[in-house]
Amino acid sequence: MFVYGTTMVNPVPARHPRYMTISTDTPSDLRRRYEQDGYATVPGILSADETEALRAETLRIYKGECGQVEGLLPAAPGDTGDTLLRRYICVHHPHKISSVIRDTLAHPRIVDVLVRLIGPDVKAMQSMLFTKGEGKPGQAWHQDEFFIPTRDRSLTAAWIALDDATVENGCLWVLPGSHAPGIIYPDREHDDERFDCTVESYGFPYADGDAVPVEVAAGTAVFFNGYLLHRSLPNTGRHGLRRALANHYMNARSPLPWQSPPPGVHVGKYDFRDVVIVAGEDPYAYKGYRDIARPHVRRDRDGGCDR
Repeated sequence: MFVYGTTMVNPVPARHPRYMTISTDTPSDLRRRYEQDGYATVPGILSADETEALRAETLRIYKGECGQVEGLLPAAPGDTGDTLLRRYICVHHPHKISSVIRDTLAHPRIVDVLVRLIGPDVKAMQSMLFTKGEGKPGQAWHQDEFFIPTRDRSLTAAWIALDDATVENGCLWVLPGSHAPGIIYPDREHDDERFDCTVESYGFPYADGDAVPVEVAAGTAVFFNGYLLHRSLPNTGRHGLRRALANHYMNARSPLPWQSPPPGVHVGKYDFRDVVIVAGEDPYAYKGYRDIARPHVRRDRDGGCDR
């Protein structure tokens, strides 16, 4: 069952009846809803067993059992799974060291949605594993396209809840329709302790009161456009850990001018080749593929925000 562009999905966390808006849209409405609102929720994209396997893999990564992660501290005597999972807020590129997460990157049900949205040829360039423990910060208003620019505006995130995501434990908030103008808004450093060290977007014609909380059950995926303004607030500490896996995709027919081009390479010709083809064909396969990005821990305010 697909449910698109709504605040809640079925099944839903029972403690939030005020957000239980159920859509009767059919799968044929997927692209229309995504284009209209900038996001779409798909419940049950992962089974309970698949979701549990990702939760278990998260702990293995944080224990250092899957491979090297820059910034990951060795487990100390007395550390438990609970303390390890709550020590960090995010690991970037976990698909580099985890076959479970790499398989999820190309999960057939996820790919089916992506083909409808940005296909038929689709490539992935990033994964992020979020573990927002009690008291941990969220991320200020931002647009993913600011960080991962694409030529054709095809950037799409698949944000997969590994636990029920609620207002209390720091779910996503979105500004519906904010993707439509196709504008990358200004950014700035901030000292708001509700958020991690990532810059915040500002100067856009929307107010916080326009935002919609996207509360979803574990196993649900939220697909959203790279231009959509979104944020998350801190985990208030009353309802436990909020884990999520966020993967980023784009149309494989478009070069990816991500990160700085090598010396002597014009930005107009640069194509970031550390990608995974998950659907269709890669018209740039003749360029080959590279292993560039490395798994690393995102800093939060516990270590300061000096850059």
